[in-house]
Amino acid sequence: RIHLMAGRVPQGADRAAVAGEMETTFIENLRYAADLLAQEDMIGLVEPINSRITDPHYFLNTPHQAAAILEKVGRPNLKLQLDLFHCQIMDGNLSCNLETYFPLIGHIQIAQVPGRHEPDSPGELNFPYIFELLESLGYTGYVGCEYAPKGDTVEGLGWLRSYWESRGLQPGGTREATE
Repeated sequence: RIHLMAGRVPQGADRAAVAGEMETTFIENLRYAADLLAQEDMIGLVEPINSRITDPHYFLNTPHQAAAILEKVGRPNLKLQLDLFHCQIMDGNLSCNLETYFPLIGHIQIAQVPGRHEPDSPGELNFPYIFELLESLGYTGYVGCEYAPKGDTVEGLGWLRSYWESRGLQPGGTREATE
């Protein structure tokens, strides 16, 4: 899997004025990349990145926009990389968005909102609920942790051990042996 970036709206340009041309170019580039990736049996991922905090100039900024572009591209080896941090900031309504765009999702990324820290840090998102929703939807892919740990990396993964324990799992996410 490889992240295919959408590019940025040029400095000083009006987003609405250049949106059509940028979308056309992005679609052409995605088709070209998808055809190359297909030769290697690879998946291309497109990720909406919020334009409110992270990058005001990034072209692709909502799951709805990404889904519409993926439909226009029409290549089965292109998927949505849904970063829940960006999705919450731009759109909210994560449960509905996960359910709506689930067939398009090729990768999930997480970070707490608004601080972009560990999932168990204070914030807007209820990650145990989100993880259970992903399980119920049948998500079997990886969940990428794209956050800035408040401490060191190992300390920043403590939430995962706690989550596994709350679910009766051993480190690594495997079920404990029952007698």
